[in-house]
Amino acid sequence: MTETATIANALASELSLEELWMPFTANRAFKRAPRLLASASGMYYTTVDGRRVLDGTAGLWCVNAGHCREPIVRAVQEAAATLDFAPGFQLGHPYSFILAERVAEMLPGDLDHVFFVNSGSEAVDSALKIAMAYFQSKGETQRVRFVGRLRGYHGVGFGGISVGGIEPNRRAYMAQLLPQVDHLPHTHDLARNAFSRGQPAHGAELADDLERIIRERGAETIAAVIVEPMAGSTGVLVPPKGYLKRLRELCDKHGILLIFDEVITGFGRLGAPFAADYFDVVPDLMTVAKGLTNAAVPMGAVFVRHGVYDTVVNSAPAGIELFHGYTYSGHPLAAAAGLATLDVYESEGLFERAASLAPYWEDALHSLRGVTHVVDIRNLGLVGGIELEPRAGAPGARGFEVFVDCFNRGVLARVTGDIIALSPPLIIDKRQIDELIGTIGAAIKAIA
Repeated sequence: MTETATIANALASELSLEELWMPFTANRAFKRAPRLLASASGMYYTTVDGRRVLDGTAGLWCVNAGHCREPIVRAVQEAAATLDFAPGFQLGHPYSFILAERVAEMLPGDLDHVFFVNSGSEAVDSALKIAMAYFQSKGETQRVRFVGRLRGYHGVGFGGISVGGIEPNRRAYMAQLLPQVDHLPHTHDLARNAFSRGQPAHGAELADDLERIIRERGAETIAAVIVEPMAGSTGVLVPPKGYLKRLRELCDKHGILLIFDEVITGFGRLGAPFAADYFDVVPDLMTVAKGLTNAAVPMGAVFVRHGVYDTVVNSAPAGIELFHGYTYSGHPLAAAAGLATLDVYESEGLFERAASLAPYWEDALHSLRGVTHVVDIRNLGLVGGIELEPRAGAPGARGFEVFVDCFNRGVLARVTGDIIALSPPLIIDKRQIDELIGTIGAAIKAIA
């Protein structure tokens, strides 16, 4: 056994858990009862005590092609042995240019330029800067305001938290968030849309709140509107029919850029390459990460329409056109992982596979309607949200207990408050869908 394998399989009793400050985790509770993963393959994790766990969340919405896929592993190993790092400032390397070309060929409309970063959070902050640079280049320097949406999640950078709309994330840093930000209302409407299959019928009119913001602030002050086409982290909020097209129309009418945060929806999650394809709405900027490299190596990107790139780059004086970037932008190992990941998606037809499985997935999810405590079920592509009735005086407790019970039963789900969010790898089969939904149903019934 290699040293790496020995470390991965170390039992909790053999580890000191004290030193690591874990992200988005109740550290004290976790360290009293840790859940440790040792390895992964295909649709399954294996815990340090040897239990197999069916992955119902593609890790964190990101392992779209399944775990430890040999072509991706091999590509990363070869890159690490060939070019471990190359600076991206005033220098380059073939991997990043080839990946940018490959991705650009997939993009809808005239999205044809790629700015590489290392995460979804960095992608969002980069997109906001590009939007500002665009209007500065056009001489519209007063356009500095951004419009996000309540319950939106755009990462953990100060820019992303500012345009995001998840209150616990914002509250802790409120004193230092970007000052010129407004928010559209969220689209969640249990009263009218509960148990919708696919896009709900009601709520397109909520996009018109942008007109209110424009009246109050002036269109000439607004640089961009940023939304997730389908909000994932807040608990799977599917856009109402016509909502995104209406946002596009309003942004076009007032000269405002539209940014789609596709960190979750990008790379096949909805059964199409991107949500922009699925909804037939082309944004001006698109942020991605997660599925770009199948999460084998961290990487994100901003996709940019030709006119935006041309305005920023070709209107600038000689020299650096955009004062922005990261040490690891376009890292050789990440780019190699990205190229191999795109090959797997294409050779195995995983986007088409997701589309073909979507009806079965929908039926399986909605079979839980009527189960105790289930107040809503939402689905789109290979995404599902199961909303539970909060326990009186203890919001989030029921959802977390279901998450733990599922893990103990051999299924990994994700929970946001009292909403169970599901997004399995696109390689899932019907038998595994049945196992996943059956286990979740049993866990919900077991929790009072």
